[in-house]
Amino acid sequence: MIEKLKNLGWKQFGGLVLIVIIIIAFGFGGFGGGFSTNNQNNIAKINKTNVTTQDFMDYVNQSGISADAIRNNLDNNIIEELLSGLISTTLIDLEVKDFNISINERTILKTIKENKNFQDESGVFQRIKYEKFLLSNNMSAQMFELKLKNRELQKHLFDFIGAGTITPNFLIDKKFEENNKTLEIEYFDMENLYKNKENYNQADIQKFIDENRDQLKREYIDFKYVILNPKNLIGVDEFNQDFFNEIDKIENNISQGNTFNSLVENLEIDIIEVNEFSPDGDEQQNENLIFSKRSAKIDLIESGDNFLLYNIEKEYNKAPDLNDEKINSEIRELVYQKGKFDFNRKIIEEIQDKKFDNTKFNELVGYDREYGSINSVNDNKLFETNSVKMLFALPINSFALVNNSENKVYLVKITGSNINLFNKEDEDYKNFAKNEFTNTRKSLLAAYDQLLTSKYQVQLNQKTIERVKNYFK
Repeated sequence: MIEKLKNLGWKQFGGLVLIVIIIIAFGFGGFGGGFSTNNQNNIAKINKTNVTTQDFMDYVNQSGISADAIRNNLDNNIIEELLSGLISTTLIDLEVKDFNISINERTILKTIKENKNFQDESGVFQRIKYEKFLLSNNMSAQMFELKLKNRELQKHLFDFIGAGTITPNFLIDKKFEENNKTLEIEYFDMENLYKNKENYNQADIQKFIDENRDQLKREYIDFKYVILNPKNLIGVDEFNQDFFNEIDKIENNISQGNTFNSLVENLEIDIIEVNEFSPDGDEQQNENLIFSKRSAKIDLIESGDNFLLYNIEKEYNKAPDLNDEKINSEIRELVYQKGKFDFNRKIIEEIQDKKFDNTKFNELVGYDREYGSINSVNDNKLFETNSVKMLFALPINSFALVNNSENKVYLVKITGSNINLFNKEDEDYKNFAKNEFTNTRKSLLAAYDQLLTSKYQVQLNQKTIERVKNYFK
């Protein structure tokens, strides 16, 4: 939401994530009378409701955030973040009024008296504890009770929105059964069907290169660099101020456009020249670092206990050199992986088109199939979690390609299923039922959040926001 609040002026923004933002907290303290303004310019507008700068200042006062903290975080969008919270709270207040939700004073007093912070060891309300609390937080009883009332009203709103969201027991039972049934399967390691890597010849590799020439091009650079440290720069082993002064001079000279040669001409340091460099996984720490960190033709970067002053002379892309044994091996691996991918894709397409049946399954796997069971949707001993979830969503006699935790691919046939008996007093069932209720409620509140976004048009006055920022500078 903060990003949407930036640089908007009198613009509309949407996508308010209110459910996440609305965290009701008692932010006591504040800045006292010195933190206030009579400037009633609107900082925001929600439909026809104006949010004034005074509203914002009051909200900040109640947040408990110090003026210094705000001042130090102006560049971190703290004003936008606070405004986001105020707008969210205001929206909820408007919803409370729209639903005509109310709380009587007796309910508020009951809530206060039941607060353990205001009770003695016997659980009896102590007025003196309540008064001390108000004094220590610089609050009047009226202010505190108003905050408490607003919090309770907001709580009632969300209870109202979430009313009737309890998932029926029969649906919980059905979902629990589905998630905890046992699947009987036959499965086969697809690795046994793939063409061996060694069986791909040079013609296969060349064909792959011709078809993917642009994608296979690698980035190369030609460059030279020197290694700088206290020993070779100022003649000592210590990282002292003299050394860093020299580093500062070099950085200043770079910024002034000095050439690499002029930077190193007075230094008795070996210049390392590197041509046609592209990272290949070898232990070339300095070269790899320059390749990855380069942002300018000439620059100075840190490398462990050293500094590297480099000059990029040329950057280019070129096709792989097949005479390089390592590159040849890498491309052979790519050809092998593409072969596996194409083989798997053909089977998946046949399954999706309902052209893959028992006959084809038996032709492929022969007698090399394995037999097993998956005891629940959370049983990932054979296959990884997402694959198991997919299998549980399929009917009996279905086929699928799935992965295990090591990303090996298996062809699976679901041959049967059994419902596992369960007791509603089991902890697994109780936790499942609790999560179902929580997920249902979350879905409803997310839908309500989207409704608020479309229901309320929020506009911001960027000029006023900037004046508020200037107030803290």
